[in-house]
Amino acid sequence: MPNDAEAPEAAPAEPGAVQAVVAHARAYWADVRSGEVGALPAVAGIIALCVFFGLSKPVFLSVGNLANLFGQGAAVACIAMGLVFVLILGEIDLSAGFASGVCASVMAVILTDWGLHWTLAIGAALATGVVIGLVLGTLVVKLGIPSFVVTLAAFLAFQGIVLMLLDEGTNISINDETVKAVAGGNLERWQGWALLTLTVAAFAALQIQRWRRRVARSLVHEPLAVVLARIGALAALLAAGVFLLNLERSANPQIISLTGVPIVIVILGALFAIWTFVLHRTRFGRHLYAVGGNPEAAVRAGVNVDRVRIAAFVICSGMAAVGGVVAASRAASVDPNTGGSNVLLLSVGAAVIGGASLFGGKGTVRAALLGGAVVAIINNGMGLMGLSAGVRFGVTGAVLLLAAGVDAMSRGRGKLFGRH
Repeated sequence: MPNDAEAPEAAPAEPGAVQAVVAHARAYWADVRSGEVGALPAVAGIIALCVFFGLSKPVFLSVGNLANLFGQGAAVACIAMGLVFVLILGEIDLSAGFASGVCASVMAVILTDWGLHWTLAIGAALATGVVIGLVLGTLVVKLGIPSFVVTLAAFLAFQGIVLMLLDEGTNISINDETVKAVAGGNLERWQGWALLTLTVAAFAALQIQRWRRRVARSLVHEPLAVVLARIGALAALLAAGVFLLNLERSANPQIISLTGVPIVIVILGALFAIWTFVLHRTRFGRHLYAVGGNPEAAVRAGVNVDRVRIAAFVICSGMAAVGGVVAASRAASVDPNTGGSNVLLLSVGAAVIGGASLFGGKGTVRAALLGGAVVAIINNGMGLMGLSAGVRFGVTGAVLLLAAGVDAMSRGRGKLFGRH
């Protein structure tokens, strides 16, 4: 007998790997055109600056100078990572630079003058940063004083506190080898490769797990080829970095040998992983973006806005303390200029250049690292070219203005495309 029932239609075939990647690339480009540029300008800037300085001064691309770049920019990058949390709220912390100086001074006094163990000294410095953030956040949130005013007052007050801690300007040397190794030490060669293996394995596991979870829930997901390419790119980049940093970079290896991944890179990587997880994988992170994007809607959704805002200031000052420890370790001393001069401006500039928005609601820890890299490359490259500090400040300011302009234009295009 003929079967009059209609045969079921075949399910549409899944797009091939190439078609899926092409579709993903088109979607990404559409996001860029609509104003979601993300870290693209910072990455493009880093590549352009490295090419320019590499051609102008070949020594810029030497292994020794590349390792030195991390040490030069580490303190600013740490402070910038903390500032991102405040910037997401649309607030500002003008005291972060000198807050790092206060925390570094506390560490130096406890370590050198009091002769206590380095764990107590660093712990006290970090605790000082947390207390500073708690006070600043409470004044801003509970009393309603604008963050600009509160942190400007703290900026002035902390300069006096540093002078008092250092006996009106005394330079305190740091002789503890463990503290000095924070910014000046290196891993053994095998430790660098072991850390690389663990990092890539953890990143691959997280990426694949996330892809599988979204596929299982029928959510929008990236093509598997894109996920694997991202894992491969990270592995290749880190492998190249470890290989280069494991080379001898001392001018006189017979006197002193310099090989291995600098410890400060490990510290920056750990902080990046921790705070990225906090921002993108925790309830606090979701609430932070919600408050920064629309505080009234966050209140209606049941978010404890006051607690989130205070916590952001605590994290900001806590990371300023980390930056102070790194700066003191690199200089092997603390003086009244620690955390002063242009540290705050460079830190804010690093966060904004990397992609954090001054209008709130947008920012990542990656932005701080990329922006810190741009600032460090500019200072280092122009220093190698023999340009004056005035020229370096001028160029850094121009780059910051350009980044702020890109942010403003991206917001304008976002509104044009219906994105808020």
